[in-house]
Amino acid sequence: MKLRWFLLAVGIVAAGVVGFGLRPRGGSAVPELVWGSRGVVDGKFNRPRAAAMDGNGRLYIVDFTARIQMFDRDGKHLGVTFTTPDFRNGRPSGLGIDREGRLMVADSHYHAVRIYDDAGTVVKTLGGKPGSAPGEWGYVSDVVQDADGCYFVSEFGQNDRITKLDPDGKFMTCWGKNGQAPGDFNRVRALALGPDGLLYAADACNHRIQVFDKSGSYIREFGTTGSAPGQLQYPYDLAFGRAGELYVVERGNQRVQKFNLDGLSLGVWGTPGRLPGQLADPWGLVVDPRGKVHVIDTENHRVQRIDF
Repeated sequence: MKLRWFLLAVGIVAAGVVGFGLRPRGGSAVPELVWGSRGVVDGKFNRPRAAAMDGNGRLYIVDFTARIQMFDRDGKHLGVTFTTPDFRNGRPSGLGIDREGRLMVADSHYHAVRIYDDAGTVVKTLGGKPGSAPGEWGYVSDVVQDADGCYFVSEFGQNDRITKLDPDGKFMTCWGKNGQAPGDFNRVRALALGPDGLLYAADACNHRIQVFDKSGSYIREFGTTGSAPGQLQYPYDLAFGRAGELYVVERGNQRVQKFNLDGLSLGVWGTPGRLPGQLADPWGLVVDPRGKVHVIDTENHRVQRIDF
């Protein structure tokens, strides 16, 4: 037993020293905390796929069973588990927090966004009508809300676009189509509002981050296909840190990359594998109020908290 733990420790140290490429500035290559395992009871996961954290540090995670569970930042289950009203067609793939601290769920296969209180009760539903006309949705991938109360909803598949709704959920505008040109999308997976007041979109199959103003005007983009620092491979989620830095989880490169607002890479974290500090098909991440990054390590059925 002692030999086993010695070998594991050596593996972790080796990963921290040589396995992470460009080390993050001011952070650690070894995770602060690793928690979670495969299962269907409270506190366990079956391929967790998206996460959101409110201002009180309550972490919501949805997995491939459609369960949404609430945890504290250290992985303690807080006694709340619920599902969307129906999930026979598929499970939610995006979570967000509205300006009132409530959970917003991208109910992907049901063309809707559902907003829940902290007991898991639906208090508001946006959309729900399938289609491509203004106000209709196909596969809904993510949702964010700005300080003015406007919602931004991303789709891919039937519609590759972003829709803006007013605080009452009424259609305002939409933009985007399938393609590779600036302003086009190929599977926009996630959205984040930046400290500069702009909207950042993870354009996954174009291997880039696109930036828009809140009216939908294209501003800039960064990222090209590859595995070098500054390059991206299937960016699946993104979140901003306390100092305005942008964290991107790359499903293809199985790592997290940190950027400044101009798209300059500030470091990468993670390599493929099963050990602490390694990732298997990661889908999501959140940044907590203390600035720590929680990575949704999907095929390892766990969460890793890192100082990046």
